[in-house]
Amino acid sequence: MPDAKKPNPARRNERSRQAILAAARELISEMGYAKVSIEAIAARAGVGKQTIYRWWPSKGAVVFDSFLALSGNPEEEGTALPDTGDIEADLKLVMRATVAEFADPDFEAPIRALNSEIINDSDLAAQYREKLARPVDDAKKARLRSAQEAGQLAADADLDLVLEVLYAPLYQRWLHRSGPLTAEYADALVDITLKAFRP
Repeated sequence: MPDAKKPNPARRNERSRQAILAAARELISEMGYAKVSIEAIAARAGVGKQTIYRWWPSKGAVVFDSFLALSGNPEEEGTALPDTGDIEADLKLVMRATVAEFADPDFEAPIRALNSEIINDSDLAAQYREKLARPVDDAKKARLRSAQEAGQLAADADLDLVLEVLYAPLYQRWLHRSGPLTAEYADALVDITLKAFRP
């Protein structure tokens, strides 16, 4: 067979991988995490169960990668927050986008599933911290440092604490479904945080 007509295994593998990740997201949205199985993901993706286990050790790991594929991998792509020189405007832009993402059903279902798995899977929790949480937090702290240098945040502000004050209420409201996730709520979180940490 001439080289030009030979199938490309790398292309076939990537097509299968993307089909598996899409199938995992779809099934979680349709059925909820608990009812989704590796067998169901394989059937939806049109691959054998062994194909999934060759690339992922568990259902949680598939869900994690499906979430990374949906949101973009910050470790690979590099993450940076907007820096217009106005920390209030920049944080409001970021927090409004975060609130919108958490309110989007296509993101919300896999994020909830991932959080459920992280509670009971220490390996997955470590992978989440390393590949997703740490790069994103580093980018956020870089922007906060820039605001400190510009005199917009207190020079002695603990940046980890700033992030907790900013994001923890949002996370709790989302986790417990205790209130609407709106742009106004995002703005209020920024206002409260800056009031606490301005010079």
